[in-house]
This record gives sequence, structure tokens and C-alpha cells, in this order.
Amino acid sequence: MADPVIWVNEQIDPSGILYSCIACSDQAQAQACHESFQANLTEAQRQSGWVARLRTVASWDEVPVNALKLN
Repeated sequence: MADPVIWVNEQIDPSGILYSCIACSDQAQAQACHESFQANLTEAQRQSGWVARLRTVASWDEVPVNALKLN
């Protein structure tokens, strides 16, 4: 059996602080969320260093505690 994959979407501010986070186990849902996170960043935010990041983890224990967790 393959290890579970959890997709973690994060918006991170210029100082490296996690601003928002949504985690789910569905890749298509995660990709749609990531595209939304990217689209919602203004040009001024991008220029100042805001980033939208999509990454994977192997367990729910690795997801930031303040994340919205979707199954």
C-alpha cells in the first residue's frame, strides 16, 4: 500500500510567516486551491515577497496546526 499524500497549500508573507493554509488529500482539489491562492495575490504582494506554495507531506501530523484540513 502506498503512503498517503497530503497536499498543503500555503500563502507565506515576506517575513516567512504562514498567512493561510489549506490541506487536503485530493490532488485536483489541491491544485485548484493553489491556483486560487496564486490568483488572489496582488502584484504589490508578489513584489514585496508574498508567495503561494503547494507542497506534499506524508501524514496529517506534518500539516501546520492552523491549517484548514479537508478530506
